[in-house]
Amino acid sequence: MEETKKEKNIGMAIVAYILFFIPLLTEAKNDPFVKYHVKQGLILFISWIIAVVISMVPILGWLLAPLLSLIILIFLIIGIINAAKGEEKQLPIIGQYAEKFKF
Repeated sequence: MEETKKEKNIGMAIVAYILFFIPLLTEAKNDPFVKYHVKQGLILFISWIIAVVISMVPILGWLLAPLLSLIILIFLIIGIINAAKGEEKQLPIIGQYAEKFKF
C-alpha cells in the first residue's frame, strides 16, 4: 500500500513539470515531495513566459528565443528525471527561486 502511494506521488511530481497546478487540485498537494516539484514547475513556467516576452523583441529576442527555449526544455527534462528518481534537486540557475514560494 505504501509503495503505491509513493508511485502515485512520483507521478504527480512528474505532472507538476508539465502542468504545475494539476497536483494542487488533488490530495497530493499535502505531500512535501510533490509541493517541491510543483514549485520547481512553477518557476519553469514563469521562465517560459519570460522567454516568450523576450522573443517578441525584434532581432535580439528573435536570436535569443531558440536558445532560451532549448535551455527551458533541458531544465524540464532534468526536473522530470529528478522527480522520477524520487529526488529533490534544484533546477540549475532558476531552481533557487522556487524556495521563495509559500503554499
